[in-house]
Amino acid sequence: MTGEVEVEKGSDWNKFLRKHLNIVAIFVVASILAFVGAVYVFLWFVGNAQSIGLVPSTLDLWTMGNIVMFILHLIFWELLLIGIPVIIGAVVGWQWWKRLPSEEKKEYHFFGRRSRTTSGSGGVSLLFFGAFCIKVYIDGNWNVVIASWTLDYIVGSMITILIWAAVIFGIPIAIGIIWWINREMKKKP
Repeated sequence: MTGEVEVEKGSDWNKFLRKHLNIVAIFVVASILAFVGAVYVFLWFVGNAQSIGLVPSTLDLWTMGNIVMFILHLIFWELLLIGIPVIIGAVVGWQWWKRLPSEEKKEYHFFGRRSRTTSGSGGVSLLFFGAFCIKVYIDGNWNVVIASWTLDYIVGSMITILIWAAVIFGIPIAIGIIWWINREMKKKP
C-alpha cells in the first residue's frame, strides 16, 4: 500500500512539473536570488554599521545597546530590501495557485499526513560551531583573544562557513534534485 502512495506522489509531482515547469523554475530562481540578496544586504549593513558609528569595529567595545541596535537595524534593512519583495512574490505565487482550476488542484496530493513529532535544531548549531572553530584554527586565531577580533572577521568567517556548507551539502542535494526531476520527467504519464 505504501508503494502505491509513493507512486501516486511521484506521479503528482511529475504531472505538476510537466504542466508548470516554467513557473517552478521562476520561483526557484527567485528563491535563490532572495537568499543571495539577503547575504549581500547583511554584508552591506555590517560594513555601513561600522563606518557610520552604529557599532564599534572591535567586539571588546560592544555593549548590549550596540547589539540590540545592530539587530534592530539589520532586521529593518533585511525586511525593507528583501522581505517586501519576498512577500510580494509570495502573494503573486498564492494568486497564481488560487487561479488554477480546482479540478487540477485536487489532482495534486503533495503533502501526506503530518507527523506529530517535534524537531529540534537537528545539530545544525553544533555543526556550524564546529565549522567556526575549524575556521578560527585554520586562520591561526585559536589562541588570540576574542576581544581583538573585528566584526569583519566574524562576518567573513560566517560567510566562509556558509560557503563550505553550500559546497558540502548543496552540491549533492542539487545533483539529487536534478536527477529526481530528470527521472520524473522521463516517466510516462
